[in-house]
Amino acid sequence: MSTTTVEAAAVPLADVLPPVVRRGRVRTFLRRHPTAALGGVLVALMILIAIFAPWLGTVNPIAIDPIHRLADPSGLHWFGTDMLGRDVYSRTIYGARISLLVGFSVAICASAAGTVIGVASGFSRLLDAVLMRIMDGLMSIPPILLAIALMALTQASVKNVIFAISVSEFPRISRLVRGIVLSLREQPFVEAAIASGTRMPRIVWRHILPNTMAALLVQATFTCASAMIVEAILSFIGAGTPPIVPSWGNIMAEGRALWEIKPYIVFFPAVFLSVTVLAVNLLGDGLRDALDPRLAKRL
Repeated sequence: MSTTTVEAAAVPLADVLPPVVRRGRVRTFLRRHPTAALGGVLVALMILIAIFAPWLGTVNPIAIDPIHRLADPSGLHWFGTDMLGRDVYSRTIYGARISLLVGFSVAICASAAGTVIGVASGFSRLLDAVLMRIMDGLMSIPPILLAIALMALTQASVKNVIFAISVSEFPRISRLVRGIVLSLREQPFVEAAIASGTRMPRIVWRHILPNTMAALLVQATFTCASAMIVEAILSFIGAGTPPIVPSWGNIMAEGRALWEIKPYIVFFPAVFLSVTVLAVNLLGDGLRDALDPRLAKRL
């Protein structure tokens, strides 16, 4: 075989496929997994809204205008104003930044901590006996109550909210990763790696972690959605972000006393929160169907 032929054979198939074939594969994926596509589009839209909030017709979300307080939705104030005259539209748009920041941060932190603890428990019986009992103790406390207790011990801030929710969420991820690791330990390819003298850190990095990514990614999306709801609950009851921070929970908390006469103050942030959580859950469901060969009905 000539050198040219060998080099051509080494080129990845995806690099030589014509654009029409690649577009066809994308259309096939979207047709087979419309849930993931819809969720991904909605999540991307909310991310763009959060990023480009200053250029979406908004004003300073904390600027007070007593003259126009409790104004109904109009061309000047699209979502109306609250009891201090602050523009509800601007506060709702900027509130997307807080919810997405908390959701994504909690998903990353909880997944990282849960993965470390799950892998350690899966490979060490001693650590498993200790760590899993601690995880069982944390899981026996409802997440919202644990988050409230942790926030009561700290100062109200976005960082502390992320920390409190991460502590309440990562035990479930550690349980998931531990179960996957215990099953992978018995697989022939892991036993072959051990028999060949491969060190344990390399086995974990090359064989264990890659095989946990699919389930971990799906669980992370649900953790993100749960974190957004918990953050809204904490802010709604006054135990989350500071009142000056325009988060969806704070906006709804400030408008609950006027719900009967000015329902739009609560309605608009509630709709944005519901759509965002729904989008993340749809994305998680779609990823689960796409990454699980049994659900996708193909290898």
